Amino acid sequence: MKRKEEVVGHALACPVPRASCARLDKLKHVLRLLAIIAPLALAQTSDLAPVISRLESRTVDLPAEIAPYLTVALHAKVRGYVDQVLVDRGSVVKAGEQLATLTAPEMDAQIAEAESKVQAAEADRLQTEAQLAAAQSTYGRTQEAAKTPGAVAGNDVVLAQKQVEAAEALVRSRQRASAAAQSAVDALKAMLAYLKIAAPFDGVVTDRLVHPGALVGPGADPALLVIQQVSRLRVVIPVPEQYVGSIVRGGSVDFTVPAYPRRAYAGKIARVAGVLDEKTRTMAVELDVMNRDGTLAPGMYPGVKWPVRSQGAELWVPKTSVVTTTERTFVIRDRAGRAEWVDVKKGVAEGDLVEVIGNLKAGEMVVRRATDEMRDGAPVRP
Repeated sequence: MKRKEEVVGHALACPVPRASCARLDKLKHVLRLLAIIAPLALAQTSDLAPVISRLESRTVDLPAEIAPYLTVALHAKVRGYVDQVLVDRGSVVKAGEQLATLTAPEMDAQIAEAESKVQAAEADRLQTEAQLAAAQSTYGRTQEAAKTPGAVAGNDVVLAQKQVEAAEALVRSRQRASAAAQSAVDALKAMLAYLKIAAPFDGVVTDRLVHPGALVGPGADPALLVIQQVSRLRVVIPVPEQYVGSIVRGGSVDFTVPAYPRRAYAGKIARVAGVLDEKTRTMAVELDVMNRDGTLAPGMYPGVKWPVRSQGAELWVPKTSVVTTTERTFVIRDRAGRAEWVDVKKGVAEGDLVEVIGNLKAGEMVVRRATDEMRDGAPVRP
């Protein structure tokens, strides 16, 4: 009798067939479970990482180029033929050492012509000086005669005086002409010195461009020899804009070269360009390096360990925490269980970390593997 009442009660509660009613109960149970776990499903489970603060100096690798401290291409000042070349590529030379000799036969004729002009100018000068002496003598006698009343007309005294003045002016003119002619001779003889090519400083001949018999001179060949000073070198470093604040004049900078990878070199910061290159956004900095053993050579590309000195505490996060889109670069910070997009600028990278600049504080937690799919304000469950 009791079983019958249960069946009747169930029939009243569920007007559908019994099997369908059981499935309906299961569906209700699933919906109740979904209602419980839905908030948890909407909160994204994320691996969080702390923002790290560092206050330290470090080095970054920068490319550079080695250049000679001094370099010059030697040209011929006078037109002539190469007579001898006393050095070749690789020759070590001292300042003032003779490197090559030229011949210019026409210069002897030019000097002889100029000397004949000097002789003619001297003859003219001597003649005018004799004329001046005669005029002065005439003037003196005229003045003496004029002391006797009526012996000489007053106009004769004036004429004699003017003749002396004219002779003196002519003598000065001939003296200047003679000096100019002598200067022309001296200039031609001085040009003879340029027929001998000498080294302007201690260095190495890095290129030889002429041989005996070649016609050289202004407008002929571009150069005879190229000399570079390699005992002292310049290491030119293009320093990126973000590291310009670390430039310290006189500071020491280490570098290596591929030819000797296990050997360390160092140079002093001697010159700073002071302006940025508009194309590369770098500032040229030069190191002075003494190359006593000759292991370094112009044209090498060393790797420089550029010292970066912190201006304050730097903030670092994992590289995967920084999201870059077409519109912004940001990290996702955990703000009381909610995702917060924080705009940042990326700095240098070191290992798995990257320096960031933005509205962050040390110790705050950011999403380790962030993506733009994690929307701003979404729940975050670590």
